[in-house]
Amino acid sequence: MPRAVYVLALGIFAMVTSEFVVAGLMPQMAGGLDATIPQVGYLITAFAVAMAVGGPVLTVAMLKARQKAALMVLFAVFLAGNMLAATATDYSVMVVARVITGIASSAFFGVSLSMCAQLTRPEIRGRAIAVAMNGLMLGTLLGLPLATLIGEHLGWRAAFWAIAVLTVIAALATVVGVPRLERAEGGGDFRQELGVFKNPRLWLVFATSTLIIGATFSVFSYLNPILTEVTGFSTGTVPLLLIAYGAATVIGNHIVGRLADRHTIAVLLCGLVLNLIFLVGFALLAHLSVPAVVFMMGIGLVGVTMNPAMITRVQRTANARPLVNSVHSSFITLGVIVGSSLGGLGIDWFGLRAPVWLGAGMAVIGIATLIPDLRRRLAPGLADAPVSATPVPAPVPVLAAVPVPCAGGRG
Repeated sequence: MPRAVYVLALGIFAMVTSEFVVAGLMPQMAGGLDATIPQVGYLITAFAVAMAVGGPVLTVAMLKARQKAALMVLFAVFLAGNMLAATATDYSVMVVARVITGIASSAFFGVSLSMCAQLTRPEIRGRAIAVAMNGLMLGTLLGLPLATLIGEHLGWRAAFWAIAVLTVIAALATVVGVPRLERAEGGGDFRQELGVFKNPRLWLVFATSTLIIGATFSVFSYLNPILTEVTGFSTGTVPLLLIAYGAATVIGNHIVGRLADRHTIAVLLCGLVLNLIFLVGFALLAHLSVPAVVFMMGIGLVGVTMNPAMITRVQRTANARPLVNSVHSSFITLGVIVGSSLGGLGIDWFGLRAPVWLGAGMAVIGIATLIPDLRRRLAPGLADAPVSATPVPAPVPVLAAVPVPCAGGRG
């Protein structure tokens, strides 16, 4: 595995830590910005919407740039956004800061995962994506708790300054450890980049990714109240359970990365079926502590950890260029927004178990979107298409170890 892949994972780690930091510092930020808790929650939504909408736009603007140069520009934009957040004088300034960092984060995912495709041999690209995606998993497992700890002891602004320092470190590591690459093969021409989106199968592939992440985040966004009010755990126990959940995502990401290249559709199907089982079990037995923890860990093991297989599937359907990666990331972020938002509405109407049942329903629809590919695989002589010379897409994101408030963001 090229060293540069690990360096790119460090950049993703910085991006994800910034994305989630608001969730861990809501009371402090509400007091410092003279805002309410729900208003601070909307900062998560602002980041997610900026990723979904602004990321592809910024990616288009940088199509003709060399990829390493593009990364450095994105680091600069991201750094500026975090410094603005650290010095924000009021809520409106913080909203602008979150939009800036969200846009830069989405474009960064697109470019860095495109570079993974160019840096690695076709037969290990799924593993390379898993390594890069470990930046996302570790951002939620370690980055968020560390940023929260800094914010609680030194003030919430210190947490954003710490992320700014981490961004500088990641940028310097990129300068030293990532080779200079030209644009992805065939990239740079806007019309040519858009042409791939005429493929209707690609939109079905995007839909699967949205549903996988939506099914997971409809539950993940509300794990805290479910575990305390339904299962009966104390508030002091929940952070430990969430760390365990985050550890499960790291393990699952590693396993999926090992299998994603050769068994893409099988991994996605097994992941969705297992997630459906875990979600239904959690919905039925959330009031019992041991089953609740088992099913929660299962959701962590097969939820967002499908990223390497999702990316590989996009790779074989389209290409690995930054624009395809960035748009895929937008659809993943859409899954977070839809899952958490509908989950919140479900709680208002039917109670705390409603998001879990919603997740199960999204998993069922996700399985249905795999049927065309399953039919192709069952046809004589057909299997997963071989990895193309250029590919490897990228999503993002999103997220995985700390519940996100009902603001509708990708938590």
